[in-house]
Amino acid sequence: MKHTIFPTFSSLLFFSCLIFLFFSASISSSSTDDDDEQSGDINSWCETAPHPEPCKFFLTRNPIDKSDFRRMCIEAALDQAVHAHNRTIHLEPHCQSKKKKAAWQDCDTLFENTVIQINGTLEGLQSNSSFTDSDAQTWLSAALTNIETCLSGSVELNVSDFISPVATLHGNLSQLISNSLAVNGVLLDDNQEQREDYPSWFTERDRMLMQTTGLKLKANVIVAKDGSGHFKSVQAAINYAVSRRARNQRVVVYIRRGVYRENIVVTNSMNKVMLVGAGLRFTVITGSRSVADGFTTYSSATVGVDGIGFIARGITFRNTAGPRKGQAVALRSASDLSVFYSCAFEGYQDTLFLHAQRQFYKSCFIYGTIDFIFGNAAAVFQNCIIYVRKPLYGQVNVITAQGRVDPYQNTGISIHNSVITAARDLRLVYRSYQTFLGRPWQRYSRTVILKTYIDRMVNPKGWSTWEKSSFALNTLYYAEYKNFGPGSSTRKRVRWGGYHVIRNAKTASRFTVANLIAGRAWLPSTGVPFSAGL
Repeated sequence: MKHTIFPTFSSLLFFSCLIFLFFSASISSSSTDDDDEQSGDINSWCETAPHPEPCKFFLTRNPIDKSDFRRMCIEAALDQAVHAHNRTIHLEPHCQSKKKKAAWQDCDTLFENTVIQINGTLEGLQSNSSFTDSDAQTWLSAALTNIETCLSGSVELNVSDFISPVATLHGNLSQLISNSLAVNGVLLDDNQEQREDYPSWFTERDRMLMQTTGLKLKANVIVAKDGSGHFKSVQAAINYAVSRRARNQRVVVYIRRGVYRENIVVTNSMNKVMLVGAGLRFTVITGSRSVADGFTTYSSATVGVDGIGFIARGITFRNTAGPRKGQAVALRSASDLSVFYSCAFEGYQDTLFLHAQRQFYKSCFIYGTIDFIFGNAAAVFQNCIIYVRKPLYGQVNVITAQGRVDPYQNTGISIHNSVITAARDLRLVYRSYQTFLGRPWQRYSRTVILKTYIDRMVNPKGWSTWEKSSFALNTLYYAEYKNFGPGSSTRKRVRWGGYHVIRNAKTASRFTVANLIAGRAWLPSTGVPFSAGL
């Protein structure tokens, strides 16, 4: 992710500082109400954006209206993303060490995903009637997050100089995406439109799959350690099933009881993959990669998912690197419209990497110590149990580290109707360790806890600074609403400008399934039980 045992990321904070705090008001005041006309040439249009200079340099004609201006901004970002990816590809022959190879592989994947997401946004806005402005904001947010992740990996492994040919391009690209987010944000309705029809890739069969149990499930392939299935390897089963499926068909992989020691990747071309286990106590996928062993946080994941519409049920995702190895991810997800139902995520530092896009976690168990729920997705946890483990002596537990770098990114962590408590190893010694609900990994970090039981091990202040600094205290958004339990009192909470005790349901509802992840539009088709509102 971002840090050592108590990580340092100051070398990347310059990126966040490029974003002007006042740009929302600037765009709104400079735009006409009817979205049809704006006087002036391209320079006057660009002055309404958070980053005028790259806008003026890369946009060469006068837009017709705000929609045309948005399209031009996205096209310019796409051109720069392709350029950055091509430059990344050319670095491959120079990967002369394990660390350089690991950083390069991350950046190659992440810039490829960025190109796909920006291009998909452009195509969706132009020709797909079911593609909404909210979808565009999600995909552009993910594209910007990818760039940050590429750079952070090179910093973690101390190979920033190697990645510098790509890093020199990142500034213009990040600013062009930021401009695109801002312009698209203005075009969003105040209440954000809600799509009532289901995504085309969710079918009635998908809903039935989530309600089917055990061997009655009609799986494409079966994985079994004892050789009684089609494959002994989960990755081999996924690869085979995806290669044999008909177009747009969901791939279902049933994983029988057993501990599967492998690292799995569901790539961006592997959409609609569903993994079904025999139950989280019985089906375990485990690995032990860590930053201490030469991996980036991104590549340390036991399971990494990028393909749209991923679903997992009844599986434990585990990383056994342990507390002394630093960042070690059990699951990393950038799968848009993904669901994790009755799953467990076990690790210490950086257990669950909510990398990007819209994600829903229902009736799950998450174990960790430092920043163990982190990333820049729009993610809702509902009816989950979050277990804080005993850290190393002298360490401080932090549950969340949300990574929003741009105020127009529609991302954030929402913990709703859940439980935050001490794991068995911390329960009797919790007074010897500090535990906080979260800290600001990036300038616009956003985490909200709603109607959740908070146990006594949480420090009365609730939230922690980033390495004892004043970074982001006024630009973050941390909030609590109607929580309960011995650690829930807000009387002694921090007094930061960005911290809020929410008093009304209307404000709290912004962070529900219906609003943060547009869940009414797609979760019903999965068959997973959920509450759309508070």
